Amino acid sequence: MNEQIQKTAIITGASRGIGAAIATRMAHDGFNVIINYANDDAAANRVLESLPRGANAVLHKGDICDANVMRAMFDKAEDQWGGVDALINNAGIMKLAPMAECDDDLFDAHIGVNIKGVFNGMREAAKRLREGGHIVSFSTSVVGLYLPGYGVYAATKAAVEAMTHVLSKELGPKNIKVNAIAPGPTSTDLFLDGKDEATIERIKNMTPFKRLGTPEEIANAVSFLVSEKADWINGQIIKVNGGII
Repeated sequence: MNEQIQKTAIITGASRGIGAAIATRMAHDGFNVIINYANDDAAANRVLESLPRGANAVLHKGDICDANVMRAMFDKAEDQWGGVDALINNAGIMKLAPMAECDDDLFDAHIGVNIKGVFNGMREAAKRLREGGHIVSFSTSVVGLYLPGYGVYAATKAAVEAMTHVLSKELGPKNIKVNAIAPGPTSTDLFLDGKDEATIERIKNMTPFKRLGTPEEIANAVSFLVSEKADWINGQIIKVNGGII
């Protein structure tokens, strides 16, 4: 990086999939990185070990549904590197079921991680992110496609979009940019789990390129949004989906 002060990023849900790709890309871009994860120690350590030589990165295990976890990550970043310049609200869950079959546990889990967890990050970042920083959260291209089985998941991501629009206006005076990425079907465990080959092929064929996206392609978009090249992009939902919608 060309900046005199090395920037620092917190990435939630970064032990696998898109989050792991984002952690790798941002470390490659020169950011100090806090890799948040909830459960899988082995996966988180694999991400840490795979980062570019010389990267400054630490793991932070914790459930983002707990506001204290988010505060602790900002504390760690401030103690170790002086502050936080980017928050990537990547962590999320997706459990699919027709609306009639969604039980209370499924509903509450989605609200807890996909809305409350993202809100915890946004709230802490709104107070503590350094001036000129970036918040990137994650929606989904299912908001717009509205496929059967995705009702609760899509509803939580629509809430993320609403919070993104509002917070982008609230933090404008601090020159903090607030955006969200809405991936299309991407080759991750989160997307592939529970789907048979016929379903995956059908979804692939919905895209003009007839393929799934890769975590690295989503990470490229994050890298752009947290760079100075994106300083005039604010309050936007960026669809990174191969043109599925």
